[in-house]
Amino acid sequence: MSVQIKTPEDIEKMREAGRLASEVLDFIGAHVRPGVTTDEIDKLCHDFMVGVQGTVPAPLNYAPPGYPPFPKSICTSVNHVVCHGVPGDKKLKGGDVVNVDITVIKDGYHGDTSRMFYVGEPSIQARRLCEITFDCMWRGIRAVKPGAFLGDIGHVIQTHAEAQGFSIVREFCGHGIGKRFHEEPQVLHYGRPHTGLKLLPGMTFTIEPMINAGKAGIRQLADGWTVVTKDHSLSAQWEHTVLVTDTGFEVLTVSAGTPPAPQV
Repeated sequence: MSVQIKTPEDIEKMREAGRLASEVLDFIGAHVRPGVTTDEIDKLCHDFMVGVQGTVPAPLNYAPPGYPPFPKSICTSVNHVVCHGVPGDKKLKGGDVVNVDITVIKDGYHGDTSRMFYVGEPSIQARRLCEITFDCMWRGIRAVKPGAFLGDIGHVIQTHAEAQGFSIVREFCGHGIGKRFHEEPQVLHYGRPHTGLKLLPGMTFTIEPMINAGKAGIRQLADGWTVVTKDHSLSAQWEHTVLVTDTGFEVLTVSAGTPPAPQV
């Protein structure tokens, strides 16, 4: 496994890309409301990225091996959609929960982050799922430090989610990031402590747990991208891009509107 250690110059560029990605989420939050289509959300984000920020939406026409080109500039995953939801003409309704996943490219570097948004008032279960998933992401982030292992991150996420009666999606994971959208390492959201890659200062990767209210099983829709829960249960995801520092971690995808970390 070849994991790139970022230089101080790389890290500064990634801070900027991360901030810009987060600012797209700050901008779009006010527009996530009943009656709006995910296509409209996509267009608003696209115009903000291209016209206001001068960034490139990384998902647009992104085509890893085995996938058709992704047709939109963001991912919008509503209710039982786990990830990679393709924006379309379906209107959001009160009680929905939606993950908006943003990746921008600025000066050749990627910033990647996502948040859950409530459309009106969510159900008790939906709110609890989103809150626990947020906690899981942060438990994973707080496990990051030099000398720790990737398995430590996965273990704390898995332990907390399963203790709440939820399940971890295993087919998708966090990833290294920098000049390329997806680099090594793969960051699993389950695992055993003290296993896997040892973390070193200068590594950058995403932590983005996908957690289901029901069973962990998923399936992919005919569009070749959208992934849903097999049992139609709700799914939630939060994502930050993280840097391993000399003393711990730094979250790179932060802006004025970033939800604060939960209290320890």
